[in-house]
Amino acid sequence: MALSEIDRNLLQRCLARKPRAWEDFVDRFLGLVVHVINHTAQCRSIPLGPQDREDLAAEVFLAIVSNDFAVLRRFRGESSLATYLTVIARRVVVRELLRRKTPGTLNDAASAINHAADGTPLPEQRMHDREEVERLIDTLPEDEAQVVRMYHLDGMSYEQISSEVGIPQNSIGPTLSRARAKMRKAGADSATS
Repeated sequence: MALSEIDRNLLQRCLARKPRAWEDFVDRFLGLVVHVINHTAQCRSIPLGPQDREDLAAEVFLAIVSNDFAVLRRFRGESSLATYLTVIARRVVVRELLRRKTPGTLNDAASAINHAADGTPLPEQRMHDREEVERLIDTLPEDEAQVVRMYHLDGMSYEQISSEVGIPQNSIGPTLSRARAKMRKAGADSATS
């Protein structure tokens, strides 16, 4: 199936960064991305919670917008946009599921030591974890730090953060993904120094 006129127009608007183009893009393809996430996880017998789905969807959309929409710029129009995005989404989801499933080494061992038999962190470990998270948050730009604090430390939903901070709800996930990547890098950098 060839590229439809609606998708061609939407693609051009996104690449030209027209107002509301990205929101329209997300509205049009969010259902497809969620379907790919659910199907991919189900095929691999990996249970997902609502937050896992949101995080994976954010990773997919982050992959699409990264490097100035490089994924969309590579699209040649030889298939429908939905087919192309299905392939992209599946690759991102599989990569993320494998990354999450692959056990670490020292971090997992330390985590097991610092948790009670039922899996809950011991009080002193919760305090240490929170202090470490706060230290890593301080390495972020203020706008990202605020979103991370609200989500991870204050337990706010994407909707609550959106109304509080004034950014679109569908931008919260990509913001969190970028911030987490920066925090992982900062944590790794501090561990090696």
